[in-house]
Amino acid sequence: MKEFIAYILQFGHLNEQQINLIESKAKVMALQKDDYFVEAGKILKQVGFIIDGILRISYYNKEGEEITKIFMEEKHLLHNLKNVPSTEYIQAATDCKLLVISNADWKEISDTIIDWDHIIQKITNKALAQKLERVSPLVSQDATTRYLEFMDKYPTLVNRIPLSYIASYLGITQQSLSRIRKNIR
Repeated sequence: MKEFIAYILQFGHLNEQQINLIESKAKVMALQKDDYFVEAGKILKQVGFIIDGILRISYYNKEGEEITKIFMEEKHLLHNLKNVPSTEYIQAATDCKLLVISNADWKEISDTIIDWDHIIQKITNKALAQKLERVSPLVSQDATTRYLEFMDKYPTLVNRIPLSYIASYLGITQQSLSRIRKNIR
């Protein structure tokens, strides 16, 4: 819980009563590696904050191949308050510990804490900027450069998640990734 409150306080001020409200609504949730936080076609009914572990967002293309879109590490917030079914899978790439708040409780927090929506907007904007920074250059680069940039942008992930997920994210086969890794050592 301390991690979440410290994270939120980077984006705005909360008094003790507001912090107590948030703490009263939050629960800790464990996901084992490969468990889903939400599956495509289902509505995400809670907001999650990653305390420990790595989640990946993936989807299936027209050919039925699983494509990893992005990875999310500790101190990332996951929310979909539009109440529409997810078009992607959010899956634990490692064992994970999350703090979760139901969408109804999240709305109550939003209705009670005056500046809450502004704080969450700041968090969302920062996350979007990070996502664009990580994804944009990958489109026009060769596979080796994409892998080197991946290691630069996600330095803690390389040894924590399966190579198949990294290869999927980079848009290459696992065999190609193995060759690239061998050539740059």
